[in-house]
Amino acid sequence: MSTAPGAGPRRAALAFIYVTVLLDMLAFGLAIPVLAFLYRELAGNDTARAAAVSGWFGLAFAAMQLVFAPVLGSLSDRFGRRPVLILSNVGLAADYALMAFAPSLAWLFAGRLIAGVTSASFSTASAYIADTAPPDKRAAAFGMLGALFSVGFILGPWVGGELGTIDLRLPFWVAGGLSLLNAFYGFFVLPESLPREQRAPFSWKRANPVGALALLRGSPLLLGLAAVALLNYLGHDVNPHVFGFYAMERYGFDEALVGRTLMAVGVGGVIVSGLLVGPLVRVLGERKALLLGLGSGALGFGLQAFAPTALWFWAGVPFINLWSINGPAMQSLMVARVAASAQGQLQGALQSLRGLCSLATPVLFTQVFVLGTPLLAGAPYWLAAVLVGAALLVAARVARPHAGDRACTGAHGSSP
Repeated sequence: MSTAPGAGPRRAALAFIYVTVLLDMLAFGLAIPVLAFLYRELAGNDTARAAAVSGWFGLAFAAMQLVFAPVLGSLSDRFGRRPVLILSNVGLAADYALMAFAPSLAWLFAGRLIAGVTSASFSTASAYIADTAPPDKRAAAFGMLGALFSVGFILGPWVGGELGTIDLRLPFWVAGGLSLLNAFYGFFVLPESLPREQRAPFSWKRANPVGALALLRGSPLLLGLAAVALLNYLGHDVNPHVFGFYAMERYGFDEALVGRTLMAVGVGGVIVSGLLVGPLVRVLGERKALLLGLGSGALGFGLQAFAPTALWFWAGVPFINLWSINGPAMQSLMVARVAASAQGQLQGALQSLRGLCSLATPVLFTQVFVLGTPLLAGAPYWLAAVLVGAALLVAARVARPHAGDRACTGAHGSSP
């Protein structure tokens, strides 16, 4: 960041993007506890069919995300982060409106396609932080981003679950309103973080999944961490796709209890991401913090897979909260090796990885859930534990203190 602003403007810019992320996560969290119940309602109150349908819908969402995430990442490198954030929130508002109105599964499918195209707000916010935060504060800034993500999961699912007991569609209307509010906030208040002189020309060669992922070959560490991220994303997707079905089927949760459980997860996430990430990374270093986070995640999912009762399941939550340390540590390691003009491409590449594994996980986890019930109800969580454990093993090999890698990769995958 050759034209980086001073400490005061940096803090102000970070405060602006934190508000954007908070509003986005509140909207997202509102829909989570009731989405499984909406699928079930539109599937004729057949839980198994609803879980299977949600898996295929998630597959369509992931396919759109895989194709369009690098396009939006490259557009943010060319035109700035602000317009992409605004576009993303307008698209999400349209998606929530379709879900609120949907008289059939076909309407929900259309909404998922729209959301897949425009769901770049979190990755673009990560690029915004890479533009704005000084190198020694990046891990803490990414940790705060994770804390705000968790705040959305504290308030959003709780409010969404309570609103869902009034009317199943009400949380979607409120979520759509928050997304529109966020779009207006971005238009009128949010400053741009990427100076014009640091922007890169738009190129279709980079604005596609293959081209975006080519950036990750810029150093051995980037490539190794990309493998860690892929395995980690695969394991992470168990809760978004099956928790609602899993909790209602195995433990008898209703909408409100699903929301309250997710709220409890969010409280722990705020504590870890907002208060512990910065100190832990300073004391342990980014590499050891990454390993601690991944080890905690594998242990937490193992406990939840075993859990014969809700109390046992909740015992795994603190370890899942500690798992969130790995994200800021890994992001900090990666953004330090990419030039300012390619931060959007990096985040687009990571989003492509997420989209790539999300092509498999909606069907994978929902089908494992269907096949595992009732003989092996914890099967989806055993699978998640294995995937995150594999990420830990890869990270232990590639994220070594003296691993050879280039210091900075430019917009075209070469040293600047």
